[in-house]
Amino acid sequence: MNELRDRIAVFVAGLAPRERLLLGAAGGVLVLALVWLGGIAPVLGSIRRATLRVDTAERQLTVARRLRGDLGELQGRLAAVERRIGEGPKGNLFTTLEELAKQSAVKVESMEPQASQSQDRYRETKVQVVLKQVSLAQAVNFLHKIESQPQLLSVKSLRVRTHVEKKEDMLDVTFTVSSFEPT
Repeated sequence: MNELRDRIAVFVAGLAPRERLLLGAAGGVLVLALVWLGGIAPVLGSIRRATLRVDTAERQLTVARRLRGDLGELQGRLAAVERRIGEGPKGNLFTTLEELAKQSAVKVESMEPQASQSQDRYRETKVQVVLKQVSLAQAVNFLHKIESQPQLLSVKSLRVRTHVEKKEDMLDVTFTVSSFEPT
């Protein structure tokens, strides 16, 4: 190692002062480049990546908090529906719909049971109701009575058409009503 250092010292001693200055400047630039590439640039890169990770984590935390709030709201609504199913009056869906039709002065053309998906906790009963030649007021009144029952009834689908005979103020209405009971 001493031999290499001695050779370099002899080589530098043999250079002109201007060449030594140029060699020193080149060496300084090389040292600065090595310090930059070996020390400063990796640290700055790590800082940038850490800042990006922090920003991403903060955005994810904001989304998670919003989703937690949404989940809490949905769980509250679900609990209210489950409470309403459990505490509400029980009864035959067909009978209930016939009584509500009488109260609304609506003539039911037909009521057909519909297939429903089975669930572990609740049994769903679906009925398709067809009304012919009813006014808009009668249809709305009947649907309102269905939705505002203490028994949890829900209108799942609704199709309204003007009556086939082109009576302007008469409608044909078809909808499906669901009822739930604990299993």
